[in-house]
Amino acid sequence: MSRKIARYGGEVILYDDAVLSHAEPALFAPAQSAQAPRASGGRGTALFVDCAGQPCVLRHYYRGGLIGRLLSDQFFWLGESMTRCFREWLLLEKLQDMGLPVPRPVAARYRRSGLIYTADLITARLPDVESLAARLACGAVPDETWRRVGECIARFHAAGVWHADLNAHNVQLDSSGRIFLLDFDRGRIRPAARSWQQSNLARLHRSLSKISANSTDPRNFSAQEWRWLVESHAAGLAGAQR
Repeated sequence: MSRKIARYGGEVILYDDAVLSHAEPALFAPAQSAQAPRASGGRGTALFVDCAGQPCVLRHYYRGGLIGRLLSDQFFWLGESMTRCFREWLLLEKLQDMGLPVPRPVAARYRRSGLIYTADLITARLPDVESLAARLACGAVPDETWRRVGECIARFHAAGVWHADLNAHNVQLDSSGRIFLLDFDRGRIRPAARSWQQSNLARLHRSLSKISANSTDPRNFSAQEWRWLVESHAAGLAGAQR
């Protein structure tokens, strides 16, 4: 992967020039369009776009929590290297180099105005995937899928990858059974520790329980399904430590 930076005054774009020959602000124009096709996901802020003939996903960064009511998409400027979009782009680049199943980062853009900036990220679109949330909402998920999800998360945890929002929307499954993780905003690589690994799993469990409670059959996610995932996760970590 080869990275370049294009600067347009207070608007700066980090991009992969193996995918894009150049990057201009117009690349991110769909972020301002309510008509752009919308990708499924947690907050519904991702849009399907085309970049140089390649299917991609564009995500605008929004704040959560109480402060999000005041500054919905505005972040305080702490320097270029600290922008949410650049940090996520660079983390995805590293995870790709590590062989972990994440989308390829294509371009990241911030727009600065004084002490405030807004941000966007474009990643390559994963073909033929749906979220674990969508799969669970529609019916029972096979035991093998739960085990593969556990194995996938174990690969990230063994590499020291902490996901800031590991929920069922960010776990993606393709038709051949492969598992991917999305949305590494605020994620980072840190020393392996059972405490944060279990915290990641607990967050996923809360997400799955909530989705199951609103699905056609709440019995589709029970203690047994979670046991398959956790056992596979534990086996994956043990295997990585050998």
